[in-house]
Amino acid sequence: MTNVAVIYYSSTGNVHRLARAAAEAAEAAGAEVRLRRIPRPAEETFVPGTEEAAAGLREATGDIPEATLDDLDWADGILFGSPVRFGLPAPAVIRFIDTTAPLSIPGRLANKAVSAFTSGSAPHGGHETTILALHNAFCHWGSLIVANGSTDPVLFQPNNGNPYGSSAVSRNKPGQVHEENLAAIAYQARRVTEVAGVVRGLKTA
Repeated sequence: MTNVAVIYYSSTGNVHRLARAAAEAAEAAGAEVRLRRIPRPAEETFVPGTEEAAAGLREATGDIPEATLDDLDWADGILFGSPVRFGLPAPAVIRFIDTTAPLSIPGRLANKAVSAFTSGSAPHGGHETTILALHNAFCHWGSLIVANGSTDPVLFQPNNGNPYGSSAVSRNKPGQVHEENLAAIAYQARRVTEVAGVVRGLKTA
């Protein structure tokens, strides 16, 4: 069985919704799945008016285990989710990536199928740059980047179109994820599962 880890950070719930959909789709595609959240930093700031949603998300997701390096080591395929922060991944995600040297330097992240997704407040507000910034780290790991491309009809729906990875426009509304975005992340998760399964098969052949 192919192992897929969905590792994400979410402040008010949009990335969390995408991560849940990714985990469900990977599991439906036959993968063993670990859904893992990156913990909230103590110094996190919020868009004014979203504090209540952030508190609600903390309570609602308290049962989801925190991400560890073991989850990366275990996985054949990995999906990383982060909100947009000024066109970059959230600091909590960067901090987690900064801890991966014990795996990446010995090559334990090489040849894993890895992909990224995001949510941001506005169209053209940094979705692509956030995903591509994560791709930079994946390149250093020697991982195999699995992009959405323009490879399925769902990606041509009006609320999709980003070829790098699935993204949602939140308009700073907690839980604002369009059904078309959920369909895109499900496709992305299936694609990661498929590629990871092929690579795993080559390793064990």
